[in-house]
Amino acid sequence: MINVMIVEDDPMAQKLLEIFVSENTGYQVAHTIESAAMAEFYCMTHPIDLILMDVCTAMNVSGLEAAEKIKARFPHIKIIIITSQPECSFIDRARAVGVESFWYKTASAEEILTVMDRTMAGESIYPDSTPSLKLGNVLSETFTKREIEVLRLVVAGETDAAIAEKLFLSLRTVKQHIQSMRDKTGFRNRTELAVRARESGLVINNQNNE
Repeated sequence: MINVMIVEDDPMAQKLLEIFVSENTGYQVAHTIESAAMAEFYCMTHPIDLILMDVCTAMNVSGLEAAEKIKARFPHIKIIIITSQPECSFIDRARAVGVESFWYKTASAEEILTVMDRTMAGESIYPDSTPSLKLGNVLSETFTKREIEVLRLVVAGETDAAIAEKLFLSLRTVKQHIQSMRDKTGFRNRTELAVRARESGLVINNQNNE
């Protein structure tokens, strides 16, 4: 029997995951916790084979940071990162910390169970891309990688000068990127761009607290 720990702070999502796991032969829910802060402790004190780890957990604890610690200490434990946030850096960060698989939350039991089965069989399952979002007049994939980097710092409240310094760009280039995103989206000003981007979840302004 495969022991599964669920790390999820949303009650509805938590209950759905428990149902999905418990109804699948070969798996059992060992623990369900709301905060990733306790995940490493449970791995130390209980036999855990697979973790379904939300990115954003209770107490503002990052599931990605917890996953990194667990993989370093218990490399045999498989981890599937789950999230409803389309933040485009999450997939790369999950790969970097050694997480086996990544799944965007849906209501489909078959989909997550397939990912679980394939992960436990030794595969690494990742989506081909982040979910497509409508931001103003365009879809999120129309933004360049550099525009996304600039946008993340705009959402974080950084000035153009600070963004230029952090990304090693000229001030003129930063302004051009912001204007390009405004032209694409049709937003009236920098503030509207930042507010709408934050509301959409395309970028998260605090990467230490997803």
